[in-house]
Amino acid sequence: MHTVLMLFIGIAAGLLSGMFGVGGGIIIVPALVLLLGMSQHSATATSLVALLLPVGILGVLEYYRAGKISVENIWIGLVIAAGLFAGAFFGAKIAGSVSGDILRKAFAVFIGIVALRLWFK
Repeated sequence: MHTVLMLFIGIAAGLLSGMFGVGGGIIIVPALVLLLGMSQHSATATSLVALLLPVGILGVLEYYRAGKISVENIWIGLVIAAGLFAGAFFGAKIAGSVSGDILRKAFAVFIGIVALRLWFK
């Protein structure tokens, strides 16, 4: 079940990334904190693993040197990355089929929900 949840986080992040151009900091990190109970440091480091190839390698290395990332974080990040791969494709397809006005309003609602959840955690 844990792996399924991690894959779901990746797919959701990919969909929303494809639709709104966001990913790690706005979707993956809050999901790991709120759904998997990770610390903020572990969640940030795991998100960087998921985004490793395009942007995160130096960040991952620094978190590793500081002792803030584990093999488990790397595994979770790689599972999430698999979901990101597929989710971004379908998110972009969805975004292309709705108006810019609807897309902007949907993003505003999403950001508001995430902010409230993190504030009242």
